[in-house]
Amino acid sequence: MTLKQQFPFRFGTSSYIIPADIIPNVEFLKDKVDDIELVLFESDEFSNLPSPADMQKLAELAEEWALTYSVHLPLDVYLGHPDRRERERSVGKCLRIIELTRDLPKSAYVMHFEAGPGVDINAFSTDENRRFTEALRDSITMLLQGTSVPVSEFCVENLNYPFELVWPVVEEFGLSVTLDVGHLEFYGFPTGEYLERYLPHAKVLHLHGTLEGKDHNSLAFMNPEALDLVMNALTDAPVPGRVFTLEIFSQEDFDSSCMVMERFIS
Repeated sequence: MTLKQQFPFRFGTSSYIIPADIIPNVEFLKDKVDDIELVLFESDEFSNLPSPADMQKLAELAEEWALTYSVHLPLDVYLGHPDRRERERSVGKCLRIIELTRDLPKSAYVMHFEAGPGVDINAFSTDENRRFTEALRDSITMLLQGTSVPVSEFCVENLNYPFELVWPVVEEFGLSVTLDVGHLEFYGFPTGEYLERYLPHAKVLHLHGTLEGKDHNSLAFMNPEALDLVMNALTDAPVPGRVFTLEIFSQEDFDSSCMVMERFIS
């Protein structure tokens, strides 16, 4: 059974389900999902950025198979870094990815609000919180000045710190939300309360289970009560363009997650 076009949302997963590059993954998933999360990165050591020919192929596959792409902006960008040069570098990385994916049919750009590599935002003082959010405002201003992408396409993801810390920035700029329910469960945040507060602003949801102390595993390892909460909320307030991403990274996890999702098909 395919789950493509079976739900009142766009059902999707990551571009790393089979052990291959992005194009073979999209070829594998094209008849199984509605949306594919492109996880893109570049560094001095390694880059997975598609070539112009690959980008053309991604666009052709999307048109033929009614796909959209949710583009995950690089993980090594630190929009809340105290050093403006680092913020400028981070914004520049984001803008290069935005330009690269300009011609693809996109559902969202997923972004993280981080302060630096390994920085624990939960340990911030009140003054550090203020400097963090001011740095975020500066970065978002630079980002929006550098692109014509509608601000609502940028979706800020909840991480390991309380989302209410950055919510004033999200709200002020009119950004959207990536509600990562797997993170809520993994870090012990109240899933029901987050759904009630942030789902109306969420263009993307990330779902994954926890196994042996690690997240991003099959839905077979997700708290079924939390999954029921999510599915009930999505059914009660359907938004056809909203994306439901299985943020997992193997075919085994994908297959078993799809088995879990089959029970929600009416």
